[in-house]
Amino acid sequence: MLWSKAIGAGGAGGAKQQFIAVSTSSTPYIFAYPWSADGFGTKFANPATLPTGTGQSVSFSPSGDAIVVAHFTSPFASAYPWSASGFGTKFANPATLPTGTGRSASFSPSGDAIAVAHDASPFVSAYPWSASGFGTKFANPSTLPVGNSQSVSFSPSGDAIAVAHISSPFITAYPWSASGFGTKFANPATLPTGTGIGVSFSPSGDAIAVAHGTSPFVTAYPWSASGFGTKFANPSTLPANAGRNVSFSPSGDAIAVVHTDSPFVSAYPWSASGFGTKFANPATLPSSNGFGVAFTEI
Repeated sequence: MLWSKAIGAGGAGGAKQQFIAVSTSSTPYIFAYPWSADGFGTKFANPATLPTGTGQSVSFSPSGDAIVVAHFTSPFASAYPWSASGFGTKFANPATLPTGTGRSASFSPSGDAIAVAHDASPFVSAYPWSASGFGTKFANPSTLPVGNSQSVSFSPSGDAIAVAHISSPFITAYPWSASGFGTKFANPATLPTGTGIGVSFSPSGDAIAVAHGTSPFVTAYPWSASGFGTKFANPSTLPANAGRNVSFSPSGDAIAVVHTDSPFVSAYPWSASGFGTKFANPATLPSSNGFGVAFTEI
């Protein structure tokens, strides 16, 4: 089963409400639940209009008032209003659709844009986002990602966007502004060694990490307004096989990679020096290949 997880918080005043959403490989393709200290609550009703195929990723908007699912078949991304009552009426599809299977969708930190990584050229499509849904598609970047895109992420300050993709250089990053994509940053001097599958910026925006298909399975770099810095040393204990996704903790002092082969998730301390000594595996391991990983704090 392909799956990923997102947690959103909402509610005005007092304790925040927490929600969790999971995208799956079979209908209804998206499941959502209240979340609390006791775990999962009662499942919300399915959206009236379902995504049209396998849900590859799911993401809440920063304010928690919308949710988007990237999926296999046209329109490749489906977005809905979100509230404490669950899914609202599906937003209209963007006038210009992504051109292939939606692999990942991400909102900008300010919630005024949304980007979709997908399987056909131009490999990434970005749109303004508002309470009305998708706006008119931004122009494609002048230099496209190379090959099918697997993941897309905005920097925490919203001034950069990065795409992980299947062909060299495996990671492509651009400045981002209200006008859309800027001129592509130079590739890192030391490239990831294989298919880029997941990408994440650190919470402070001073590092970027790529999960990829061949050893060392995760590659991380300093990040600045100039783009990629000199690659950090590989972790001394590598993930066990192909990295499928990567995430930093909210405080930025840890990084986790999900991967094929047991233990399926590997986590490390993170600092300005890069990877620390791998944390011990969880006592109860995930039961199969990892596809998504996310930290949260409440």
